Amino acid sequence: MARATTKKNRCSRGRQGRVFRKKSHATTYSGHRNYSRYITRVLKEVVPGRSISARTLDIMNTLINDMSERISTEACNLMYFRNRCTLTPEDIQRAVYLLFPGKLAKYAVAFGSEAVHRFVHS
Repeated sequence: MARATTKKNRCSRGRQGRVFRKKSHATTYSGHRNYSRYITRVLKEVVPGRSISARTLDIMNTLINDMSERISTEACNLMYFRNRCTLTPEDIQRAVYLLFPGKLAKYAVAFGSEAVHRFVHS
């Protein structure tokens, strides 16, 4: 009897299962990034005379991590829905349009596309 393919190993080319590596005990990865440095830099550019409290900075960091996780999950679902193994920028843009309301999604996609364009052409 043949094994049923799952989402995790459907797109693996040549391998049937996932490869597990031994992790060293010295490195611990929490899975979330810290954006506090970038939040304070953007705040200083927008409003030079203001500062932000540590609690508010922590809330903003949690918000950014949560939204990036939601966008990546939705984009991955769109990729599987289209039966593709490659995540494209169109998947990310559609995920943003699905998750953010109206004008916020439009501005987020516009600024994100501009940032990617500047990064590629610099």
